[in-house]
Amino acid sequence: MNTLEEIANTIKQYDRFIILSHIRPDGDAIGSTIAIGSTLEAMGKTVTYVNEDGVPDNLAFLPGSDKVSQATGEVLDIEVAIAVDCANKPRLGDKSLAMAGKASLWINIDHHKSNPSYGDLNHVDSTSPATGQILYNLITENDLPFTDEARDSIYVAVSTDTGSFQYSGTTAATYEMAADLVRRGVDTGKINELTYDSFPYRRIALTRELLNTLELSAEGAVADWQLLKSVKSELNLKAEDSEDLIDMIRSIEGVCVALFFEELVETDAIRVSIRSKVGSIDACEVAQIFGGGGHAKAAGIRMDGPIERAREAVIAEVIKHL
Repeated sequence: MNTLEEIANTIKQYDRFIILSHIRPDGDAIGSTIAIGSTLEAMGKTVTYVNEDGVPDNLAFLPGSDKVSQATGEVLDIEVAIAVDCANKPRLGDKSLAMAGKASLWINIDHHKSNPSYGDLNHVDSTSPATGQILYNLITENDLPFTDEARDSIYVAVSTDTGSFQYSGTTAATYEMAADLVRRGVDTGKINELTYDSFPYRRIALTRELLNTLELSAEGAVADWQLLKSVKSELNLKAEDSEDLIDMIRSIEGVCVALFFEELVETDAIRVSIRSKVGSIDACEVAQIFGGGGHAKAAGIRMDGPIERAREAVIAEVIKHL
């Protein structure tokens, strides 16, 4: 693994960058993109911010989010590609990868334990609760410019990936970072309201539909629900509408593992989200059996359908690990 100092020194030597993050981006992906991008711009660099799916509506309030464009596949004249919060290169998306095709150097900054270190320079710290916290360290430890955009986006990146600073991976350093961001001017009341209390009605309608599919197995230790294509069409859902809803069923007393099975519209594949409680299974180990990956307490899979067969296979594997 390369040190943050090595990455900072390397960044200083180049001028033209593209910043990429994973498909179906969450707060850590978009927040990290804006954070490193705005820092580079403050250093006088030329920066293109790209995501395969663009910025989800629920994160459009972030200052700098308007700079993140949806990938077009157009090959850009850039020198360095920086991938943030992405466990493997294909998850950046085909069009995003095409846009970065001329990059002579790849920098991979991430916190997923399944990351195979696909960059020329890699800083993958699975002990960090969010990629946003790694970028905070990169900026502060190397005296790089700390913009207001970076400040707000790092706060959202870390807050969303730690369940608002609740998950077990949250460290003393995380709280110290948050305190520093507040000192730098983060408006916590406003930014938390925009992050957690500004959902569209269709998300509530989706919650109702998901609860109607809720099932418990393994004597109540495993909870799962399913999202079908027909429901997505009926409610006119967007990808971000289901973000973090799985935490609702993980919170059920006695449940050790929560599973979310989703039929993808664009393919016949099934997207599986796995969330486990402290002292339970390693979600990443289960996900890797099916070609997925992630973290010990939060991981994901994309696998062949139909949804009934995927559900049966994953639940059986989870029960083996309990």
